[in-house]
Amino acid sequence: MPKRNALLPLHSMLARQSYDYVDSFTGNLTDKHLSINTAKVGKAFFSSGPKWIGKLFSFRNAIVKRFGLKTPENSIDRQKQLDEFKCEVGERLGLFQVYHCDEKEVVIGEDDRHLDFRVSLYLQANKNNAHEKNLTISTVVKFHSWLGRLYFFPVKPFHKLIVPTMLKGIVKNLEKSN
Repeated sequence: MPKRNALLPLHSMLARQSYDYVDSFTGNLTDKHLSINTAKVGKAFFSSGPKWIGKLFSFRNAIVKRFGLKTPENSIDRQKQLDEFKCEVGERLGLFQVYHCDEKEVVIGEDDRHLDFRVSLYLQANKNNAHEKNLTISTVVKFHSWLGRLYFFPVKPFHKLIVPTMLKGIVKNLEKSN
């Protein structure tokens, strides 16, 4: 079961700035073959959500597009995009751009006129057991205007349901493929 943390991981790229909103959720996973890395975590982020989350994002996109906010380009073949996704800096998948990727962390997100957001997928090995890892998903938001705050107000409760659900799915998929 994911735990909610109040703080970003100390060594996260995101811990270097201040934000208007921050949350983090942490879960443990078993890496039997020591093969789980941040690129696999990044890919799992885009392929581990339940269908209801996809429907929420579609609903969100239909509404915010009318207000001129960014929405992902329609993809004819999302599975092909996932198969080709390498989790490299500058790469895009849907609304998300990869801003940082190293052996411990992937940072994805987007900048828009009303707010900027980043999601950190921080993978940390357990010092006492090489086969155990800790995955923390952190979200940070910086508002640019009252429109950003207004936009995030109804999103926030869903966000607190979506992220732990996605974390559980990511852990499950990574352990299953390991």
